[in-house]
Amino acid sequence: MDDDFIHPYIPNSEPNVKSALLDLIGAKNADELYEEMIPSRLMLKESMDLPAPIPSEYDLRKYMNKLLDRNVTTDDYISFLGSGCWKHYVPKVCEVIASRSEFLTAYAGGSHSDLGRFQANFEFQSLICDLLGMEVSGIPTYDWGSAAGNSIRMVSRLTSRKEVLIPRNISPARRQIIENFCDSVDPSGRIKIKPVDFDIESGRIDLEDLESKINEDTAGVYIENPNYLGIIESDVREISEIVHNFGAEFVCGVDPISLGILSPPSDYGVDITCGEVQPLGIHMHAGGGSCGFIATSDEERYVAEYPLRLISITETDFEGEYGFGQALYERTSYISRESAKDWVGTTTALWGITAAVYLSLMGPQGIKEIGDHIIRKSHYTAKLLDEINGVDIPYTGFFKEFPVQFQTSIRDINEKLLEHKILGGKDISNYYPVLGNSAIYCVTEMHSVNDIQYLQTSLMEVLR
Repeated sequence: MDDDFIHPYIPNSEPNVKSALLDLIGAKNADELYEEMIPSRLMLKESMDLPAPIPSEYDLRKYMNKLLDRNVTTDDYISFLGSGCWKHYVPKVCEVIASRSEFLTAYAGGSHSDLGRFQANFEFQSLICDLLGMEVSGIPTYDWGSAAGNSIRMVSRLTSRKEVLIPRNISPARRQIIENFCDSVDPSGRIKIKPVDFDIESGRIDLEDLESKINEDTAGVYIENPNYLGIIESDVREISEIVHNFGAEFVCGVDPISLGILSPPSDYGVDITCGEVQPLGIHMHAGGGSCGFIATSDEERYVAEYPLRLISITETDFEGEYGFGQALYERTSYISRESAKDWVGTTTALWGITAAVYLSLMGPQGIKEIGDHIIRKSHYTAKLLDEINGVDIPYTGFFKEFPVQFQTSIRDINEKLLEHKILGGKDISNYYPVLGNSAIYCVTEMHSVNDIQYLQTSLMEVLR
């Protein structure tokens, strides 16, 4: 593009402005500026062949809409993808509240200027604790992975131990995040991760392997229930007993939408619960709707280790009036800065408020009904797929997600399913070679009986 060209949507492309900017920073041209920051091997040498600018806003909008029409969404295709980002129904009121100007920011706000937002965040904390059977929760963090990483660092500080046990049937993506959290720059802060096998026959944690690896150096054990394969861990009480017999902490990651029909973590002795908020009224947003939570009992030793902001309620000087503020704010990295035990931000506070709206709207009975729909539909799907030649459903006792084994490449199957306007399951063949050509299929309340039956007939045609 000519150096003298003035782009209609880039004000600083005007030659005199460009010259003034370059003179101010002491560079002859833009290339000289970029050379100081970007290695030459990464610099694009050829022209980008960009289209000419479109001056008319109307024509530009038409052009952009034409480009956007090429996108494939889960409104156009039936999606059976999950594995960390799930398509659940989002009530309109969740969208409306999330778009209100007093809430429409990622941040939690200040105690003097944002009492309304503080109350909304307090309601989220209260509602998520009710669902989990826990007593304390904080402003949500980035996602499930970071919540799990923070939780593991908490148990290491609580026990003064530097080793955690993590089963192989958790999310590979979350495992990577946890590994980053445990790999401190300071060697004294590093936490060793010991993997625990899972039973190939059941998909659940191998208790014998757990018992053989846990010892007096173990800070805690982290599991997911349901696990990454969708299997409900039925031995959680035994796991809890094993963990606590060694003075370690029990950490469990959960999908909150499952708690309408599954026992809350508090029922089986979990010390710290974490998980993903996205199923609670938040759109997938191409993976951007993630939001993690941490919850514990109301014991001082746990509260003191929270890296998150905790919103609390208290009486004011006026009878019957309440205010909201931050509890033990000095714990957080906002105050302790470089001396902080962990560093977090409030970038997902808006999603916490949205989840509070969803939980308030659904209530205990609504959450129960959704869970019931999901488990019935997912098991119905598994039954239909198991009837197809060349398809095997290796596990029972799952919620929402389950592995499906094929005799051919998952990639080839999924490419052919696209011709039927179906997004097939997540390929886990590389993550779990022992399961062969396998994909995790996800079924939620959004899938109709017709959708499920169409998947069966489409797979039968694809595998013919």
